[in-house]
Amino acid sequence: MERGNAGGGMKSMGSQLEVRIVWGDCDEQGIVFYPKYFYWMDSAFQALLRDAGHSVRAMREEYGIVGIPIVEANARFLASATHEEILRIEAEIRHWGETSLRAEYKGFCADRPIFEGFEARVWLGRATNGRPAAVTIPEAFKKAFAAS
Repeated sequence: MERGNAGGGMKSMGSQLEVRIVWGDCDEQGIVFYPKYFYWMDSAFQALLRDAGHSVRAMREEYGIVGIPIVEANARFLASATHEEILRIEAEIRHWGETSLRAEYKGFCADRPIFEGFEARVWLGRATNGRPAAVTIPEAFKKAFAAS
């Protein structure tokens, strides 16, 4: 899946994750309980990493980072979804900053739009005093997400 501009003129690679909604994902009315969408956005981000040949565990070793924590997240709910539906989540990195990135998500059941959302994440390393601090994202990491 190829997408548009991801900041700096680079086209970004996209990823998809499919989730079968189960009864435990739903509230008493049988519709998905809204915090599940944030969990699924994070899961879609992990799938995007895997599709680019990365995992947080391997990145901690390779780049010496603490992680890529979420510093902001938002979702807009367009329609409800219920158990036994298949939710397809499309994910891509739409903006690269020096020390941060913005991943955007769209969720669909069949062709019906269910939600749109985003996460802002920071590339977290260690400062000279050993405390966690935002550090520059390596170009090699960014290039792993460029569409071919």
